[in-house]
Amino acid sequence: MDTCLAAARRWYAEDLRYKTPVLANPELIRAFAVVPREQFVGPGPWRIIPSPYDEPFLTPDNDPRWLYHDVLVSIDASRNLNNGMPSFWARNLDRLDLRPGERVLQIGAGTGYYSAVIAEIIGPDGLVTAVEIDTELASQARSNLAGWPQIDVISNDGHIEAGEFDAIIVFAGCTHPAREWLERLAEGGRLLLPLTTESWRGFLLRATRHGNAFAVSSIGGVSIFPCVGQRDAEASQRLESAMKGLAPLKIPICALHLGAPAHAEMEQVWYQAPGFWLEREPLATTG
Repeated sequence: MDTCLAAARRWYAEDLRYKTPVLANPELIRAFAVVPREQFVGPGPWRIIPSPYDEPFLTPDNDPRWLYHDVLVSIDASRNLNNGMPSFWARNLDRLDLRPGERVLQIGAGTGYYSAVIAEIIGPDGLVTAVEIDTELASQARSNLAGWPQIDVISNDGHIEAGEFDAIIVFAGCTHPAREWLERLAEGGRLLLPLTTESWRGFLLRATRHGNAFAVSSIGGVSIFPCVGQRDAEASQRLESAMKGLAPLKIPICALHLGAPAHAEMEQVWYQAPGFWLEREPLATTG
């Protein structure tokens, strides 16, 4: 490999360590340093978006070093599809605390870049089931990921009929999770789900399974492409109302429940959507 390109990847990964920051899982840094981003974004020149609030620009050449910065790279500008911001996904993956040998379900694989990063973290004994609803993107992902035998690319809407997973991470905005995602979490398994309104904005829900219960928290704000099949217009309006005036890290929730709340539980509901509801965190009391 070109030593200049290898050095650019290493610099990029180390920059993520401090910018994100990566605090729980240093294996993330190695993963970002070895996965070739240029393999997943098509031939250059590339359309680069420095941040979600900056104007895009076209690189003047096809030098892959343009890609080794904390930037978005367009996959399909007509649909606003991008290879996501590395610091954002590094932060999220760090909070999932993935370990070697774990089984991970990824919903919304795109062309496979973050599938490869996840595979590097969990190693050859782990398994990534990478789901992509767009058949063209799924085909690209299969080709791009040929070098990672622990990744299985599936083209469907994210409804998985079998398997148990230690972690599930959704790369698109939902108003509610698919029931089987929660049912297929192993004991101690973690789900990371962007809960978003019609504006594409919302917060990242982290859920951990303990028996039939799910402890939850928000790990921050998000603006992300919507998830096909996991959106409900009325629920989106309820989410927007529930979030009004709240900072994403201050979402007052403590538990996730399957089904609909009973009449006696209605006062505990912070947010309800098809198939699940989030319990409001109890108000602090003073002695």
